[in-house]
Amino acid sequence: MPVIRSVNVGRPRPAPWLAEGRRSSIDKTSVSGPVTVHELGLEGDQVTNLKHHGGVDKAVYAFAREDLDFWGDRLGTEIADGAFGENLTTEGLDVNEAEIGERWRIGGSEDGGGLLLEVRSMRTPCNVFQAWVGELGLDAKAWVRRFTEEGRPGPYLKVLEPGTVRAGDGLVVEHRPGHGVTVTTMFRALTTERELLPRLLEVDDLVREARAKALAARDGR
Repeated sequence: MPVIRSVNVGRPRPAPWLAEGRRSSIDKTSVSGPVTVHELGLEGDQVTNLKHHGGVDKAVYAFAREDLDFWGDRLGTEIADGAFGENLTTEGLDVNEAEIGERWRIGGSEDGGGLLLEVRSMRTPCNVFQAWVGELGLDAKAWVRRFTEEGRPGPYLKVLEPGTVRAGDGLVVEHRPGHGVTVTTMFRALTTERELLPRLLEVDDLVREARAKALAARDGR
């Protein structure tokens, strides 16, 4: 059964590895006890850059332990849970093959209870992420390009039913829409394979920015 391996939170901190006076919340700390999750994310976690992160459609970010291990093999070192700035480090589920609109029940059961999250979109790598990888002592050369080429960015999730989460909680896929538009499909459509953009319109309640780009591509604009 898929599980939440680690729950990670962070607040804005000085980030001299970016530039003097800059701040970032990418440096997360794992929490051992239960953490309250509300519509804007985890208690104790605070977004620094509200233009590109946070909000109800990006309330929680998940990344798989399996993908951390993949990058650890590529980079020649073990990568800790939470190191990529994720709130939830999962295990036993290919989060990038989750469909947009898929719903995850955490800490409850198929009959309800616990926390209910919905896959809404995906992370786009940025220069802050690249600089942070370098700060971790990893090879950050062309990191944005390399991360993008792999097409396994991890999903942003919306909180449909608030609750609590803790390391060790089970994760049940409660609903899968069936349209086949996955986290990876959306990521590639918005980055390296723009011809996939019209496919995003198969998703009900597609996030605004992606919908605008998909409509423009469909209409040849």
